[in-house]
Amino acid sequence: MAEIVLESVRKVFADGTEAVSDFDLEMPDGTFMVLVGPSGCGKTTVLRMVAGLEDITDGEIRIGDRVVNSVGPRDRDLAMVFQNYALYPHMTVYDNMGFALKLKKEDKAEIDRRVTQAARMLGLSDLLKRKPAQLSGGQRQRVAMGRAIVREPRAFLMDEPLSNLDAKLRVQMRTEISRIQQELGVTTMYVTHDQTEAMTMGDRVAVMRRGVLQQVDEPQVLYKRPVNLFVAGFIGSPAMNFATARIDRSNGSLAVEFGSNRLAIDEKALKARPELAKREGDVIVGIRPEDMEDASLVPDTPDDRRLRTTVEVREDMGPEAYVHFRVDTPPVELEDVTELEDEALAQEDEQHAGRTHFVARVSSHTTVREGDSVQLAVDTRALHFFDPETGAAIGRDGS
Repeated sequence: MAEIVLESVRKVFADGTEAVSDFDLEMPDGTFMVLVGPSGCGKTTVLRMVAGLEDITDGEIRIGDRVVNSVGPRDRDLAMVFQNYALYPHMTVYDNMGFALKLKKEDKAEIDRRVTQAARMLGLSDLLKRKPAQLSGGQRQRVAMGRAIVREPRAFLMDEPLSNLDAKLRVQMRTEISRIQQELGVTTMYVTHDQTEAMTMGDRVAVMRRGVLQQVDEPQVLYKRPVNLFVAGFIGSPAMNFATARIDRSNGSLAVEFGSNRLAIDEKALKARPELAKREGDVIVGIRPEDMEDASLVPDTPDDRRLRTTVEVREDMGPEAYVHFRVDTPPVELEDVTELEDEALAQEDEQHAGRTHFVARVSSHTTVREGDSVQLAVDTRALHFFDPETGAAIGRDGS
């Protein structure tokens, strides 16, 4: 087992495309690190550079105490798990799992010990004589995991290993992979575009955008204290709502105004972000859907913590409902936000000039329906604020 460190790593392809820029990342021994970001952001390129499948243009990669820039893939002692399983169709599960050990000319008894142990861990003991065609997608993924485990590598590298599975099986396999990684304590680098996967599996999560590392931290820190608009909009489901707004000091209180809405900024929010107390004028405000509730279900909510609007769409999700509505303020035009927008919603926003689409994640006990006027209680302790020019979070960590 070993730590993995990338220092100032850069990758430029032959056509001049810079896929990864000035990338610094440290994975202590035993860490489950998830790289997440939109398709094409460079996360798989980073993984392939660590694996030795892609040369680096500049910088340094260390595995343990060894610089591996010029070390071939076979000599890095890493095991990869791919999204397409890459199993040999003519071999049994047992032979697939033990094939790499056979190539290394390991003793037959040692191969049997490792394969049997991994099969027991993965629930494959009764399937060792079957061939891949006789297995379900989840079972094939387990075999791919087993093939990596038996090698007893210094680290695991996983490239979107669950993307070919259906939704239910993905949830199940997320739990399995997390359990196995904790049991083995092996440093793991896991690539996904699915932020739910990232948040539920990683000890630490690294968010990438266009080849640049945006933020790396524990999942809850990314959720509660994103460094910029991009991270705030990418982490969380449904995504954070953004509105062009301004901080106002009239009436002896500090409030954020957007369109016809005025929300008092809670004292707890000010303590967490003291820089807000010095700000006045234009900002971008961020409100997570789960920080709003039908005010009729929390009747003691003060007036200055309510949004008043009309429901456009209600989506029932079982224990909760998604309420879609618009606020009368122009959509945020910064690329950090527009890059993450759903294309259909963006076109819809164009038809509603000067108004911005919002979604609230409320209790299923709400009685509101399409076309109803509604008041939404906002937890103003959880408001987020961003610079309208740079997109950087205002007063994060009290700075």
